[in-house]
Amino acid sequence: MLRLEGATVRFGGRAVLDAVDLDVVEHEVVCVLGPSGSGKSTLLRVVAGLQPLDAGRVVLDGRDQAGVPAHRRGLGLMFQDHQLFPQRDVGGNVAFGLRMRGTDRRRQQERVRELLDLVGLPDAGRRSVAALSGGEQQRVALARALAPSPRLLMLDEPLGQLDRSLRERLVVELRELFGRLGTTVLAVTHDQGEAFALADRVVVMRDGRIAQSGTPLEVWQRPSDAFVARFLGFDNVVEASVVEEAADTPWGKVPVPAGSPQGARALLVRPAGVRLVEAEQGLPCTVTARTFKGTHVAVHLQPEDAPRLEAACALRLAPEVGDTVGVEFDAAEIVVLD
Repeated sequence: MLRLEGATVRFGGRAVLDAVDLDVVEHEVVCVLGPSGSGKSTLLRVVAGLQPLDAGRVVLDGRDQAGVPAHRRGLGLMFQDHQLFPQRDVGGNVAFGLRMRGTDRRRQQERVRELLDLVGLPDAGRRSVAALSGGEQQRVALARALAPSPRLLMLDEPLGQLDRSLRERLVVELRELFGRLGTTVLAVTHDQGEAFALADRVVVMRDGRIAQSGTPLEVWQRPSDAFVARFLGFDNVVEASVVEEAADTPWGKVPVPAGSPQGARALLVRPAGVRLVEAEQGLPCTVTARTFKGTHVAVHLQPEDAPRLEAACALRLAPEVGDTVGVEFDAAEIVVLD
């Protein structure tokens, strides 16, 4: 449905979108992840027709979109700043796209009720948008974008201002809704949990380029490089020299899975792969901090003359701050990065 070919945007001579190639197939949900300044929002604006290209092209349904304005691209758009119409009530905002398409009044009313229920604002159709909280305004903007059943729905940080419990509920409901309707979605977000729960495919961006693209499971299990690993929240990343099924690291000799890339590499040790043992049985470390994560405790460990490590421990087994423990490594939780 959507293809970007060499999409390039420059601001002040700097490429904020640097020759990006990206395909989105019909019914696919693609979430673009990246830190601030990575180019993810610029990519969305290019597809929407809100940002001109300096090079490359955008193709929708086989048609080059050069010169096609945003309102003629058949896209549903929702951006962080909501852009609601203050002179219209909630129902009037949600129904706007339907009115523009000539939908009859009865169907407009049905669709408005359906979508307000979906986003958690039942019976809010007559409320003024000025009386809504920021999170409520965001939900109205989402309902308005969904109302005309666009061929491609584009979301910029769609749930960013909602509280955690509502965000988690809406992610599940949106995933179900998109699947039921066959909606094709291109979303950008900085929230990894949101992207991994919503997407069929995750695209990680860095400095205007795509650093990695794959299913959520592929990206999580095998980050492409140290940048992606650290962006996903993994701190145990070091330079290493891999020979067969072992790696020389600042933490000493570490086992690696069979078939790992050889030579000078970056190495990721997942927190679950840092096993705590008696101090005399492994790499001696001092516990410097503990962070409760709900399902486990993140234990921060400082070896002597080596980078800090993070381990994941069951609450009842987590050592206290100041304790000295030993560390061993589980090869099954180690990734040699390409």
